[in-house]
Amino acid sequence: MSFSELIALGTLAAFVWFWFDSLTARETALRAVRSACQAEHLQLLDETIAIRSVKLTRSEFGTLVVRRIYEFEYSDTGNTRLRGTIHLLGSRVTLLDVGVLLVTGT
Repeated sequence: MSFSELIALGTLAAFVWFWFDSLTARETALRAVRSACQAEHLQLLDETIAIRSVKLTRSEFGTLVVRRIYEFEYSDTGNTRLRGTIHLLGSRVTLLDVGVLLVTGT
């Protein structure tokens, strides 16, 4: 196997890992958002979240992790559309903001 084939295989493996890691992170974020909306008697609109930002950053232990920020819309009365955000560091929720409720992770 040549060096260029190894580079191509490594790149493909990194892409596949990132894809599956992103799916896992999105499901974690969606579960947390649903739970927070239910706890505050809010309605999660469209039952979806959308990625706003993805970047590499260092964790509190100094390791490189992916920081993702998702946006979602919810309603408190059924007549309004409010925007919330959820921040994940790796697969851990670090901040969830639904306007009425602000939860920070440890």
